[in-house]
Amino acid sequence: MQKIWLESYPKGVPAEISIDHVPSLVALFERACSTYAHKVAYISMGRTMTYAQLDQETKEFAGWLQSRGIKKGDRVALMMPNMLQYPVALFGTLRAGCVVVNCNPLYTPRELEHQLKDSGATAIVIVENFANTLQQVIEHTAIKHVIVTPLGERLGALKGRLVNFVVRHVKRMVPAWHLPGSIGFKAALRAGRRHGTQEVKLNHDDIAFLQYTGGTTGVSKGAMLTHGNISANVMQAYSWIKPVVREGQEFIITALPLYHIFALTANCLTFLMIGARNLLIANPRDIPNFIKEWGKYPVTVVTGVNTLFNALLNHPDFARLDFSTMNVTLGGGMAVQGPVAERWLRTTGVPLLQAYGLTETSPAATINPLDMHEFNGAIGLPISSTEISIRDDYGNEVPQGQVGEICIRGPQVMKGYWQKPEETENVFYPGRFLRTGDVGYMDKKGYVFLVDRKKDMILVSGFNVYPNEVEEAVAMHPGVSDVAAIGVPDEHSGEAVKIFVVRKDANVTERMLIEHCRSQLTGYKVPKHVEFRDDLPRTNVGKILRRALKEAA
Repeated sequence: MQKIWLESYPKGVPAEISIDHVPSLVALFERACSTYAHKVAYISMGRTMTYAQLDQETKEFAGWLQSRGIKKGDRVALMMPNMLQYPVALFGTLRAGCVVVNCNPLYTPRELEHQLKDSGATAIVIVENFANTLQQVIEHTAIKHVIVTPLGERLGALKGRLVNFVVRHVKRMVPAWHLPGSIGFKAALRAGRRHGTQEVKLNHDDIAFLQYTGGTTGVSKGAMLTHGNISANVMQAYSWIKPVVREGQEFIITALPLYHIFALTANCLTFLMIGARNLLIANPRDIPNFIKEWGKYPVTVVTGVNTLFNALLNHPDFARLDFSTMNVTLGGGMAVQGPVAERWLRTTGVPLLQAYGLTETSPAATINPLDMHEFNGAIGLPISSTEISIRDDYGNEVPQGQVGEICIRGPQVMKGYWQKPEETENVFYPGRFLRTGDVGYMDKKGYVFLVDRKKDMILVSGFNVYPNEVEEAVAMHPGVSDVAAIGVPDEHSGEAVKIFVVRKDANVTERMLIEHCRSQLTGYKVPKHVEFRDDLPRTNVGKILRRALKEAA
């Protein structure tokens, strides 16, 4: 690390961290539950869960896994929005020595089948709203054990029944499903309590998560994040926030889904370590209800993506909230726009600061100092024990201030891609520098600036959308001859997917293709714009030139 970087570091933040005293994430978790036993850990729809309750129920969940013969290293899939069942299943899985496979609840059957088959998961916890999706693919996977939980199962008898009635019969959000042998969440915990839990020894090299991502190639694959990787990133984040937070007193609001790596490490793990209260928002798209929930509590920390901050600012009720307790707002997942940051500061009195990272880096690699008073456009300084190297197309470091590919080395960088040794080798330079595919530069103070993202990746509301996946889905339509996908600017989601289509059948319409894509892709991946063409620009070897299409668009 260059000396000049250290001069820019926030006061009290160490240049290096150690995790020698942290054998695993489970050790961090158990320490937090012991230290803050009687404090509230999570709040969901008005229902609270203390650290002591979390500790007990995760033991019971681990006991259930072990009672089913699920052992250390086996993969357990979780497919839920932000609800109390999620942290119980998450930490219970880790306590059993198993690997967590986070699944987006909005996956289509095709997407879910790929992830379950590739990971080899043998058990899954799924909210009943999406049980029908699992039903359609389960016979093609290794899943043997299924827990199906309704949204209201952990909200108490009366409120739980009311929530479930509304979800099932008023909003009709639960398609009919049939999964023989599945059990409920409470039943699983009761069975785990009877069975008891055997402690599992874990170390830094054991895999904690298979976190699926397109990486830099667009082929969905599982980043192997070990207990050492995630523990390191938690300790790095803790070192960064320690000067500005009060242990045991913070109140963080979690609107980003916990299955997303940003919220997983920052909200679920780092702030649990310091005994924070965590308000879970199940549906952040319901902005009026989100604001209503926020208004009930003395929120001190908020994390999110640019589109979420923008949506809040555009709602008239947001400015009426009391922001006097808030002291940290951190944006990640996608670039924070300057105008949004300026409006956020004017409205809340708290600066909106950027952080940067990848699934492959657990995720944080750079964060802006949390004592900054205004938006600076940078994605931050390299965090403790993290090296940033800016390189040209040949892997050579470029002079300071020059643009090149951002490469990262540190203890938080993934072990590799699950069962994909060639792709793992291709994403690293010698010396274990991860090639991000993102282009940027570093100034003389050590601040990193992002110039452009991965060449072809589309970023919709903080979620990666890879053209290859969209093109494959569109190409499945019998009336399509050829297709290319790009990202175009969108005022609501940052970017939106646009497809260029060469038709095989002249009767194919824009609406037909979008409806087809809705059956194949998660909502945010579905094209918003369709343009029909007679042909597509190509290289001399026949590869479609997406760059030319983007320039034309």
